[in-house]
Amino acid sequence: MEIVNKIMLKSYVKSIGRILFRNRETTLTVSSKEEEKANSAVMMRNLTMAEVSCLSYHDIASQLGTDLQSGLTDIEVSRRRKNHGYNEFEISGDEPLWKKYLGQFKEPLILLLLASACVSAIMGQFDDAVSITVAIIIVVTVAFVQEYRSEKSLEALSKLVPPKCHCVRNGKLETFLARQLVPGDIVYLSIGDRVPGDLRLFEAYDLSIDESSFTGEPEPVSKMNDVSAVKQKGITHRNNIAFMGTLVRCGNGKGIVVGTGENSEFGEVFKMMQAEEAPKTPLQISMGELGKQLSFYSFCIIGVIMFLGWLQGRRLLDMFTIGVSLAVAAIPEGLPIVVTVTLAIGVMRMATRKAIVKKLPIVETLGCVDVICSDKTGTLTKNEMTVTQMITADCQLAEVTGVGYDASGEVICNREVVRDGSNPSVAKVMEVAVICNNAQIVKGVLQGQPTEGALLACAIKMNMESVRNDFIRLHEWPFNSDTKYMKVKVAPKRNLSEEVFYVKGALDQVLSLCRYFYSSGLVLPQTQKQEQLFHQHAAHMGTAGLRVLALAYGNSETALTFVGMVGIIDPPRDGIREAITTLLSTGATLKMVTGDAEETALAIASRLGLYASGAKALSGEQIDQMDVGQLEKVIDHICVFYRVSPRHKLTIVKALQNIGHVVGMTGDGVNDAVALKSADIGIAMGRTGTDVSKEAADMILVDDNFETILSAIEEGKGIFYNIRNFVRFQLSMSIAALTLITLSTVMKLPNPLNAMQILWINIIMDGPPAQSLGVEPVDHDVIRQPPRKSKDSILTRHLISNVIISAAIIVTGTLWIFWKELADEKITKRDTTMTFTCFVFFGMFNALSCRSQGKSVFKIGFFTNRMFLVAVSGSLIGQLLVIYFPPLQKVFQTEGLYFMDFVFLIFLTSSVFIVAEIRKAVETFWTRRRNATEGQHTYFGADYI
Repeated sequence: MEIVNKIMLKSYVKSIGRILFRNRETTLTVSSKEEEKANSAVMMRNLTMAEVSCLSYHDIASQLGTDLQSGLTDIEVSRRRKNHGYNEFEISGDEPLWKKYLGQFKEPLILLLLASACVSAIMGQFDDAVSITVAIIIVVTVAFVQEYRSEKSLEALSKLVPPKCHCVRNGKLETFLARQLVPGDIVYLSIGDRVPGDLRLFEAYDLSIDESSFTGEPEPVSKMNDVSAVKQKGITHRNNIAFMGTLVRCGNGKGIVVGTGENSEFGEVFKMMQAEEAPKTPLQISMGELGKQLSFYSFCIIGVIMFLGWLQGRRLLDMFTIGVSLAVAAIPEGLPIVVTVTLAIGVMRMATRKAIVKKLPIVETLGCVDVICSDKTGTLTKNEMTVTQMITADCQLAEVTGVGYDASGEVICNREVVRDGSNPSVAKVMEVAVICNNAQIVKGVLQGQPTEGALLACAIKMNMESVRNDFIRLHEWPFNSDTKYMKVKVAPKRNLSEEVFYVKGALDQVLSLCRYFYSSGLVLPQTQKQEQLFHQHAAHMGTAGLRVLALAYGNSETALTFVGMVGIIDPPRDGIREAITTLLSTGATLKMVTGDAEETALAIASRLGLYASGAKALSGEQIDQMDVGQLEKVIDHICVFYRVSPRHKLTIVKALQNIGHVVGMTGDGVNDAVALKSADIGIAMGRTGTDVSKEAADMILVDDNFETILSAIEEGKGIFYNIRNFVRFQLSMSIAALTLITLSTVMKLPNPLNAMQILWINIIMDGPPAQSLGVEPVDHDVIRQPPRKSKDSILTRHLISNVIISAAIIVTGTLWIFWKELADEKITKRDTTMTFTCFVFFGMFNALSCRSQGKSVFKIGFFTNRMFLVAVSGSLIGQLLVIYFPPLQKVFQTEGLYFMDFVFLIFLTSSVFIVAEIRKAVETFWTRRRNATEGQHTYFGADYI
């Protein structure tokens, strides 16, 4: 608990301005009656929240041994805390940092590099051993830091526990830290409070609680205190339970604490998240496989060479030296560094595009995502209820523009902007909406329920928000699930003796109270035909995904005058439809996952282009009735999931992963945290997202713009192609060096390169020229490329063929130079210098051709990658220093070459570049011709084949 206390103290210090220290509990002696109460409290752990909601609050109080008026005693609280602990989340003790750091050395490629460094040190090649060791330390340190920073989601959950609460103990109302609560405590709730634990309500006065961050429902839930409020299964229907971490939007109430810490519904999310481990990214898997393959092939070839040398009678020490040289040349110790640097640069580029990536490999993972599961509320929509339509009782249709809780937008009826009372019928609808309303909007910030905020915002657009100042409210009947309407009784300030009722609510209930309808200033008798017309309009608005509110007024509460209806919706984000269309065109699939009702979910999905006639949707209850196998068979055909809980979201993600999909999950609420972490990549909203969702996610969209995901996908695909280009260069050079030394050994020729020259070539292969390939600017055509399959190896047939062709040209050219210079049968410094320089020049031209596998360098531009130009220029300068600088001549055993030697070598070594350009042109031609024959369009070359 020491670690937990430190975490909790950090979360409370900002809000209370001081640090609390934990005191030891003293051993207390309790009576048998108190023990019986404590045992009853322990038994509550065995009751689910669904069972609690179906019991009366008197039964709950009896089982918990608590008094609804005086609460628990201090002695009883101490007794229960021993059984239940503090109201906080216990994060399991983490392993020491030094052990985490050493754990990074378990990767196969890292272990292989360590072995190579040790052998180099034993053989006295300390420069090589040091360079390899430094490379290992860099890679391991970067990986350790990234892993350490990414494991903060559990701590974030503990910070969401409310710091303070209002509780009755010993008959007195006290205020203290929420962590002190135990089951059986009596808690008071008022507007603005965060619920400190799971409560079984026994009093609720106009109590509405915002559960959007927990259940995904955008509308606050009205709470009741009796069992009859519970009609169905599921969190969203437990109207007599207040859940930990949710927010009281209006009203007040009292409740019995029935769940604390990990035993609350919020704790269930915590435990699922704690048990969930983030999967390895496709790049990590690819690099691990590549490391194993390179290790196996390298050691096999080295073993064969050493065996042949032993058969030829060569000294074992000489053969071991050759084996070490081959290992140094063949093992790409720069591969992890280039991968890390490339991903780090991708992270920095993403930061400039309003996306914060918490883990390096995540950017690449986006290039593999083929299914995105998106939460609706706050992700695809604005989480701001907005009036979009208004139908008056005399059947005038008014359209409302603008979103949000401000004056932006207009009310348009009959092609005219309605202001004040310019249209009596529309004005009367707004009059009722404003008077029968408790919300306030202060500087664009809503204080009250979103639905009432939407009505008030509409009134502001008509300059009618102050109309309620002309009335005095006499009485209010709040909305509840039985009456399904809200009613107020007011008196006009101009005539206080007059009483007027204003009502808003469900259409059927409001119409049942009406005998008249309002038409352009006149009050007319309401007929059955008129009611049918109202129902038709309401049904039409409902199919559009609008929540319909009916409004009426009158001097008699049983003979009201119907004035009209308003349609309210949580509007989609600006530009979201276009972003989704672009996303779908890339070959990825988008599935909407929400806690909303079916009608609302399908209406929003239709507006976004996700749902069409004949498409399929699935509810949370239907998911519960299916086993994993059944869900996996149908899940590809489902585009909308509605009425889902956090556990359903996790099930959906797992089912998609089980059938081979790479899943991205977007969300902004507490209820999304588990699915965000279990998905291959979790994407949280930066502005509207909760702290828990941000910590659980792998990437955060700073501006909550869904379009940023497209930029991330583009970046991820581009990064993978850059890494593959580097691998192509690295392998072709490694194979060329390996083959060169192998053939010279088999042919009983002198070693064409000495140990220091091999080290210099190794630096070029793993150094700046190679690493600059990883920062090649992203080709924007990649966004049109379908998601890469995560199981595909980074070593494709196309890449391997390119590697073999390049390596063959390099080996052939270099051996021919060596044979030509060795014509006098005497090996000299000039012979090795020409061979050495030839191999280096081949490497430079090979790097140039590796900038793109499918597009010509002349098309992408010679100067688009400035880092590559700097790296190649630096390498060439270094090569000249090795040849002409006397101290380096002694180290590398070289001598100066003539100008015509360089001209000859440039013409010869450029052949690897020329052949690569010809091959790209031929492949592009045949690809376009094949696509033209098949009636398809292509936007990309062989890079994406």
